[in-house]
Amino acid sequence: MSHSEDFFGESRAICDAIDLVKVELLARDLAALRERGGRLFVLGVGGSAANCSHAVNDFRKLCGIEAYAPVDNVAELTARANDEGWDTIFSGWLEVSRLGAADAILIFSVGGGDAAANVSTNIVRAVDFAKARGARVFGVVGKDTGHTAAQGDVVVVIPQVNPARVTPLSEAFQAVVWHCLVSHPALQRRSTKW
Repeated sequence: MSHSEDFFGESRAICDAIDLVKVELLARDLAALRERGGRLFVLGVGGSAANCSHAVNDFRKLCGIEAYAPVDNVAELTARANDEGWDTIFSGWLEVSRLGAADAILIFSVGGGDAAANVSTNIVRAVDFAKARGARVFGVVGKDTGHTAAQGDVVVVIPQVNPARVTPLSEAFQAVVWHCLVSHPALQRRSTKW
């Protein structure tokens, strides 16, 4: 088989195995967030950070959810990383934003953060900060062993079908999941142009 056949075969396997109940729960919780006037903060690093920007656009425009991606404020994040350290770039941002019990964070991450392994510790700190403030913690992650999966309220874990491609498949399916959400009848308020 070619690489393309393998990759798309693995994608089909993920579609068949993904926990659709969790996706529906996430849609329900996001609708409740909007109804109570809460805000959604979408967090991620690397390729997942780019997904955050796109998702925020869709949640705001299509669903009418007040949503923000801290990664869109490069000046603040780099100032925080420079002055305070990488670990607190998100929790510091959320603190200034007065994250509260009406709000939620949505983590896009491959691993979901792991303090012991010193990986995505900024996500670990953000999850812990959100929990301390009573905010809901949502996620779309590629591993069920990370901090987000362990601590989150509703976390969609992308099924691992090939350990060698966890990152590209996880980041690709972050987009599939959020596009499912923003087109969900419980969430979508405005139609797409096409």
